[in-house]
Amino acid sequence: MWRKKSSIKNNRDREYENRNQEYDEYTNIERAGIIIRTLVCILIFLFVPVLLFYLMESYEHNAFVEVRQLAQVYNILLFELIAWILFFIFGTGKIALRIETILAMVYGITNYYIMAFRSTPFVPWDIFSIRTAVSVADNYDFTPSKEMIMTTSAFLVIFVLLGFFEFRLKQKFVFRMIPMACMSVALGVFVGLLQDEKFQTKSYLYPYLFTPAYMTEVNGMAVTFAMDLAFLYVEKPNGYSVEVAKAILEQYEDKENTQDTDEVAQVDKQELPNIIVIMNEAFSDLSVLGEFTTNEDYMPYLHELQNGNENTITGNMTVSVCGGNTANSEFEFLTGHTMDFFPVGSIPYQQYIKGEIPSLASQLKALGYETYGMHPYLATGWNRDTVYPNLGFSDNYFLTDFTKRQYIRKYVSDATAYDKIIETYEKKEKGTPAFIFEVTMQNHGGYTDTYKNFTSNIEVEEFEHKALNQYLSLLQVSDAELEKLIAYFNKEEEKTIIVFFGDHQPNDYVVNPILQWNRKSTLEVSKEETAKLRYVVPYLIWANYDIEEKTNADTDISLLSANMLEVAGLPTTAYQNFLLEMEKALQEVSNKSESEQESVKAEYEEMYQILQYYFMFDV
Repeated sequence: MWRKKSSIKNNRDREYENRNQEYDEYTNIERAGIIIRTLVCILIFLFVPVLLFYLMESYEHNAFVEVRQLAQVYNILLFELIAWILFFIFGTGKIALRIETILAMVYGITNYYIMAFRSTPFVPWDIFSIRTAVSVADNYDFTPSKEMIMTTSAFLVIFVLLGFFEFRLKQKFVFRMIPMACMSVALGVFVGLLQDEKFQTKSYLYPYLFTPAYMTEVNGMAVTFAMDLAFLYVEKPNGYSVEVAKAILEQYEDKENTQDTDEVAQVDKQELPNIIVIMNEAFSDLSVLGEFTTNEDYMPYLHELQNGNENTITGNMTVSVCGGNTANSEFEFLTGHTMDFFPVGSIPYQQYIKGEIPSLASQLKALGYETYGMHPYLATGWNRDTVYPNLGFSDNYFLTDFTKRQYIRKYVSDATAYDKIIETYEKKEKGTPAFIFEVTMQNHGGYTDTYKNFTSNIEVEEFEHKALNQYLSLLQVSDAELEKLIAYFNKEEEKTIIVFFGDHQPNDYVVNPILQWNRKSTLEVSKEETAKLRYVVPYLIWANYDIEEKTNADTDISLLSANMLEVAGLPTTAYQNFLLEMEKALQEVSNKSESEQESVKAEYEEMYQILQYYFMFDV
């Protein structure tokens, strides 16, 4: 009996041991499964950001081929850090990767269209331009390419598939804050490294903001964006101080005809000429790019003036923008400052002008001029409604102030814009000079749509290109309206000067057929050649009284207002005296050796940068 009970107990013990062994084996298998699933989830989580990087780049190019190898690694690292930060914030890989997918897709699409419309990539300070971009978006062609559709579709497929991705953290947010903070610090440190010149050199990153499209092409979008963040503010130039700036200005204050307070009080306002400045939207002569013929002249009046005309100065002018960013051209003209000392792609109207700064408008206002800023479009465009008063314009007219509006395509015509100039001139106080500055809208891009109120008259004979034909036809209208405006003031008794120039050339889509016809490409020419070809517009200074005639009087837009004042015989500031001396010195040394040219250029550039910073941020 005892033996029987003992046997039963032994059997039970063996059964328990077997069950425990089976349980341990099951637990080990389950643990192994969990580990494997976790590793798979981690691998997927690491792989998706890599895929997103290459997909985002594919909107513009093949990153495998064109982005430098080390730069590819850095871009992927940025994507990974952002993904992990999002993961620790939300506690789930599905949400983190879906957010990064949407961000990458939106960034890629945004960059695609900005490149198409403006020929430059998306930069951090473009965020400040959203209102302006939206206001003109309806006149651009947003038809996507096949490649864009395929890339966007791939993004959407990834987004859907991520719905099946289960990768969670069970810890509460409080416990996830530490790794989230660590990842955020790592991201900040890495972005700081990308902005370090020594690190850029060691890593073969392309640092030159002069060519932002190429910079994005070889560095990748994410790395370039991180590098550009360093330029959201303007650093003080080397050797800068307020005292140094004032000392430089003192050297030019004893120049004859320098504007000061005593001289302003002695000026006879009736002897001052009216000054009318027209910055004509996208007005340029594309013949500088190469030869092409048209069925008729697209700017016959300007071409006639360029051949020599009484009381007229004509020439080409270098501008700093191409295809867009109109506000920078008017900023350079009105202030005498140059965009060379600001981050490429920045917009001073939106980033840096937060209060009153000296400008041509405030200068002429001090001389007794009535000052008018005009733009037949939205007042909020490029913040003009707040910037113009800060520049010294007493009266400002925007779209709603142009009551008798006529349109060409979707924009107010040059004829309407010039009628407002004449109306303002006729209503001003007699004997008081007026400074009228107008930025037109008629020729704003794009140029591919068909309109009932506009027909293209100009056709390029060598090839067919609808956008180019429409653009040239718009120039012909502008040219005719300029002739009418000058004819009006030619009959007026009050002394009047008219300054006319374009803000920039149109984007690459319009001009590439000319470059290709002449066997050139914006990707094949050097930076210097590109600057000469794509950053040149015509200008003229005309007066209804005697001034010295000149042709081929080439200049820079930041120097044009000082030259105009000199032609008009008006007092100039010490800063403008410096600009005029600099221009003359650089012209005189142009035939000297390269080393002499560089020495003179460096000397004036250093002073120029110091003075510009002083007037922008310390006056």
